[in-house]
Amino acid sequence: MRIHICAVGRAGAGPHRDLYELYVGRLGWQVSLHEVVEKRPGPGLAEREAERLTAAVPRGAATVALDERGRSLSSAAFAERLGKWRDESETEIAFLIGGADGLAPRLRAEARLVLALGPMTWPHLLVRGLLAEQLYRAQQILAGHPYHRG
Repeated sequence: MRIHICAVGRAGAGPHRDLYELYVGRLGWQVSLHEVVEKRPGPGLAEREAERLTAAVPRGAATVALDERGRSLSSAAFAERLGKWRDESETEIAFLIGGADGLAPRLRAEARLVLALGPMTWPHLLVRGLLAEQLYRAQQILAGHPYHRG
């Protein structure tokens, strides 16, 4: 299973990038980060970002839109969902992370799953690290490893 994290903005060197790299480095799944930037502010920004995110998603990939209005899953339920997709031979999964204005409504509507990392709003650069940790945790849960003690 290949994981694609398609995110608005560029995470330069620093703690956000370090957290992401820490957990991606532990994963046995192949993970690619696709960062997109839309420099024209103003009306329609979320839709222009959506166009760039859509272009970064591999054809046929199952998409997961990260959005505070999405479903909150426990780590075990998230692992179960990934395991089900793996067992159904889903080879590509793309996680979409919006910018400061969030994701365009059409990306949420088209996604296989709209997922919330809890009811709080998180900075989009920090979401990459949080997602990477949950992907690592899911991998460990599916492997029966004691990393997850929840």
